[in-house]
Order: sequence, then structure tokens, then C-alpha cells
Amino acid sequence: MRRFREHLKTGGEIAGIEFGDPIKPYAAVWLHATGFNAMTYQSMLAPLGLRARVAALDMRGHGRTTLPAKGLSSWNKYRDDVIAFLEEEAPQGVVLGGHSMGGCVALLVAGKRPDLVKGLVLADPVILSRATYFWNHVFPPVNWLLRRNSMAARARKRRAEFSSFREALDTYTGRAAFKSWREPFLADYLLDGLDRADPGRSDEANQKWKLTCTPKWEAKTFSAQRHAPWKALAKVRKKKIPIVVLRPNRDSVISDKVRAQIIQQNPSLMMRGIRGTSHFLPMEAPYEVRDQLSAFIARLVERFTLEEDGPVSRNLRQRRRRVG
Repeated sequence: MRRFREHLKTGGEIAGIEFGDPIKPYAAVWLHATGFNAMTYQSMLAPLGLRARVAALDMRGHGRTTLPAKGLSSWNKYRDDVIAFLEEEAPQGVVLGGHSMGGCVALLVAGKRPDLVKGLVLADPVILSRATYFWNHVFPPVNWLLRRNSMAARARKRRAEFSSFREALDTYTGRAAFKSWREPFLADYLLDGLDRADPGRSDEANQKWKLTCTPKWEAKTFSAQRHAPWKALAKVRKKKIPIVVLRPNRDSVISDKVRAQIIQQNPSLMMRGIRGTSHFLPMEAPYEVRDQLSAFIARLVERFTLEEDGPVSRNLRQRRRRVG
């Protein structure tokens, strides 16, 4: 794994991590969920580096990115940051993937700049009802109601400071949204999700650690819904960009009604239900997301046919052949 920073024309530096041969062009880029960061998904993405160059980005207001976190009414700022990165680093286009908010942002990127996106792999992307976006555009005060929604309200109440990295890890382990996470997702999230906020020595008894995505910015992201994912879906269909949506079988942000509408509007879209998962399916079934990214890289970047690209092996032990 390598870290990088890239200065963007949108007004600051975007940070990220990457895997694979740095000489190669990027094959895929991953976008994280609200409140998380690129490092959260490193264990899911790292095996892809054995075959291709893959990156994950810290969005504005998250992780190590220094782009200013203020004035957010929609996710279009996130979209434009990703577009600026791709224009500089991957003008040939990539497989673009993302989780939750990151999945929706990936869709918005494809809707505005389809030339930069070869395919979309979206893990439970935040796509709300058409009515939600309609009222946010024609009557902006609806945003005030969204600021009061349960997700935003819970985000504002999140504890923002800890006395040590260990305290934060112990506080989150096995609790609330983190209860179903596999190792090492939680520790990886905290590596870039926390930052030392006092000037003391590393062995100082009294320390202060703060979340790099503040509860205020996380809440603002949840309530900033003046973007247009349905319009982006229509553009993706028109441009025939391959798209797969991985949807958990419980606690999905995509309602059953919205699911039916998405499939009806996009008959070529693949909607895969992943059993035994919740909204945090990348942390619960990372191999499902990784396999889909791998398949899209093979087909859309490396140009393998379905016959040439075999299934991804998950067991390093080889079975012995029977003789006689």
C-alpha cells in the first residue's frame, strides 16, 4: 500500500491510498461512505493490487484530505472533486466503485462525465425516492427537515474526542454499527479516522484524539440531498455504462419501492442481493465487492472475455487429483 496526495483545481489536496504497479494506469477507484475514509477498505482492495493498479480516495472533510469542508448543500462537491482527480490521474477512465454515499457519488460522476467511467460497482448506494430529490430542488427549505433526520441527528451526537487510539477502538468494538464488521476494518478505519489533536509527546499520559470527519460535517453530509442520482442513472443507461448494485438483505438504504423503480428504469442493470449482510456489506462480505470489482476490471479494462476470465480463487490449497 502507498499513500498519495494530489492537488486539485477544486481548491486543495485530496489524499488517498493505492495498490499495484505505479507504472500502470489506474484500473479502478473506490469511494468511501459518509464518515469513513479510504483506509477503511484497504483489506478489501489490497488483493486487487496483485493484478491492477487500484486507488481509494478520502473525500472532502474525511480522512487526510485537506479540501475545505464547508458550504455543503448536495454531494455535487464530492462529485466534482472525484472528476478533478480522474481528469488528472485517469483520463482514460476507470471502474468506479463506492459504498453508501461513495456509491451515489460514483453514480453522479458517471452521470456528469461518462467518458471517465468504464463501469460502476455500487455497494448499497444512497439512492432515495424521487420525491425526496424533487422537493429538495423545488423547495430548498426541505433541507431543514433533512437536517433533523435520524441519521443526521445521530451523527451530530457522536463522540468526537478520545484520550487515546486504544480508547476509541475499545469504545467502538462490537457495538452499534460496528458490531458486524470483520477484522481489520474497524482498526483500519480508525487509523485515518482519528488524529492526534494535542502537541504532547507520543508517551504523554494525557492525550487528545479527534475524529478527522467531525460530527458536524458528517451530519451535514447526511442532510445535503440536493443532487440528482435519478438523472445520473438515466445518463448511465443512455451511455450503456455497465453497472452492478450490491444490495444487502437487511437495513438497506434502497427501499423496496426504489429498488423496483431502479430496475424498471435500467433493465440492463444488475441488482445483486447479498444474503447475511446489512448496509455495511463491504465490511461483512468484502469478497463479494472485491469479486465484482475484479470481474469489471477483467472485462472493461483488461478486455478479457467471459470465457477467458475465470472465477477468483479464495482457497490457496489445491485439491489433489484422484489417480485411477
